[in-house]
Amino acid sequence: MSDVHVFNAGPCLLPDQVYDRAAEALRSFAQPGVSVLSVSHRSDEWVRIMDETRDLWKRLLNIPDGYDVLFLAGGASMEFLRVPMNFLEHKAAYLDTGIWAGKAYKEACGIGNAVIAASSADKGYTYIPKDFDIPEDADYLHITTSNTVYGTRLKKDIDCPVPLVADMSSDILTRPVDISRYALIYGGAQKNAGTAGVSFVIVRKDALGKVSRHIPSMLDYSLLSEHKSMFNTPPVFPIFVMHETLRWTLENGGVEEMQRRARAKADLLYAEVDRNPLFRGVASREDRSEMNVTFVMSPGNESLEQEFLDFAFARGIVGIKGHRYAGGFRASIYNACTLDDVKSLVQAMKDFENR
Repeated sequence: MSDVHVFNAGPCLLPDQVYDRAAEALRSFAQPGVSVLSVSHRSDEWVRIMDETRDLWKRLLNIPDGYDVLFLAGGASMEFLRVPMNFLEHKAAYLDTGIWAGKAYKEACGIGNAVIAASSADKGYTYIPKDFDIPEDADYLHITTSNTVYGTRLKKDIDCPVPLVADMSSDILTRPVDISRYALIYGGAQKNAGTAGVSFVIVRKDALGKVSRHIPSMLDYSLLSEHKSMFNTPPVFPIFVMHETLRWTLENGGVEEMQRRARAKADLLYAEVDRNPLFRGVASREDRSEMNVTFVMSPGNESLEQEFLDFAFARGIVGIKGHRYAGGFRASIYNACTLDDVKSLVQAMKDFENR
């Protein structure tokens, strides 16, 4: 796989070790000849995987006592609905920083009273709002820490006078997080935690049970926690891939090492975007994401966009076409993306300039 450099935003590149272990488990998992696809989710072998996966999350993020980790189907988009169902009683506040933050807000509006605390829509979501007022009568504030479409990112855990809920789909496991600041953290696994088909939810248990509405069983975090994410049959294969991805993360230095690697990769790529006269960065410099590097052709060179995509693809560079809402280019440099992958993209940018 070394001749191909994958920058897809998700589902994204996974470590070779994870591919190997997942392929082996497809053939033989619980016992010789019994695939992970066929294992009973009530078996001792599978319960062990669930327990180990939960423990890996707790070790990697130093999750305090009083929190539970859930593995659920439906992706982050389902959590857009589950969050207000479980937390919205009188009013919810949302930080609008992009498409996915907007979708989360829209779901909350269908449940009850939701307001926008601040928005960066005025400049095409190219920055993160700062020094905004958080309604102190809100049941919670919802933030999206890393915005995959526009390439912006909150760089630190914010102070919040109300319960804080965060979509961390794109930057979980890439930096240390002070979990105690949050009532709930969620995200799709298919960026840094595994493959599509399962989402993670880290929830402070005493933050639940505060709403008066009836919550349908499959939307009730308390019930799902009580049943250890097995109220119904869990998505076993995506959870197994998550288990192996977390193992790889721990074996390779944990989130501190992932943060160091992310900065090295991002610094290298942003340096070339800023140096090369053919390209221009999109996100505000102070809010640039270390996960999703967004850039476009510089003014006067817009007609070269497809030509550069073809040029890069011929060199084994896959997945750098920008989101359909944003255009241009996007290189997602998640944990499994290597510095050599980024060097190959940078070299292609230089070679295209020289040509």
